[in-house]
Amino acid sequence: MAMTETKYPGELASPHQIHALAEEYRKGAHLLLPLGRPGKPLTRAPFRLSAIHAIELYLTALLLHRGHDPNQIRKMQHDLAARAKHTLEAGLRLRAKTANHLQSLSQNREYLITRYGPEPAARARGRSRMAETA
Repeated sequence: MAMTETKYPGELASPHQIHALAEEYRKGAHLLLPLGRPGKPLTRAPFRLSAIHAIELYLTALLLHRGHDPNQIRKMQHDLAARAKHTLEAGLRLRAKTANHLQSLSQNREYLITRYGPEPAARARGRSRMAETA
């Protein structure tokens, strides 16, 4: 029986398609933002996850546009700092605050906490910073 190679979802997507997907996640994040309630950080988790994913997709789109191998990009997993480093090398210019925020998101494992950890996510802060970055 011959083994058939299964493509990873998104592996064949163009940079334009990834950018368009990022735009949709960004729009979705901004629609979710008003659903968060003051004093209830957990209610902002859907916004945060969508915003983080949009940022990841924007960085991925640029890396693909600059000729990076999709498999190498995927090996970065959800490390926004690694993606940002490569996009800076590819010519992206970020404000210092934005670069620091991306570094912080990775160091604090924000993606995993927002996605899987209701207890740390309940302490999440930085709503406005996340909205600015996304």
